[in-house]
Amino acid sequence: MSARVLIQTEDFDVSHVLQQLRAGDLRVGAICSFVGTVRDTRMLSGQANDEIVTMELEHYPSMTESAIEAMIDEAHQRFDFYQAQVIHRVGILKPADQIVLVAVSSAHRGESFKACEFLMDYLKTQAPFWKKETTPEGAKWVDARVSDDAALARWGIQSRNWG
Repeated sequence: MSARVLIQTEDFDVSHVLQQLRAGDLRVGAICSFVGTVRDTRMLSGQANDEIVTMELEHYPSMTESAIEAMIDEAHQRFDFYQAQVIHRVGILKPADQIVLVAVSSAHRGESFKACEFLMDYLKTQAPFWKKETTPEGAKWVDARVSDDAALARWGIQSRNWG
């Protein structure tokens, strides 16, 4: 497997990534993956509001990759797994488009599940992405990070303000 973190505009092939995670590694007994897609509505206080026409994600090259690489290193300190792959798309996305893939290989499912959840919670709450949502009423920049105090507390992650 090449880079552990890919930030890209192109879509990704989940089956190809999963195949690469286990290719030639007979120790792998489990691969856990999460695929996130763009919803057609914005969730506010648990309620669907504001129809989403498009979502645009931006990042600072190398800053975002470095931050996610550091979190994969942290996951390795916490969980017993072999490899992790994080792919996050940027650019203009439409509802139903794939936006993120987190995949983790390990000897046993428990470590893969925990590491995958840890990495996904980090991406949703801490990763430095900037998001513009376009609705029928127009476009506006919104905080790409979701405030999830329970997820942060579960993992002992301190909130970061990327500006």
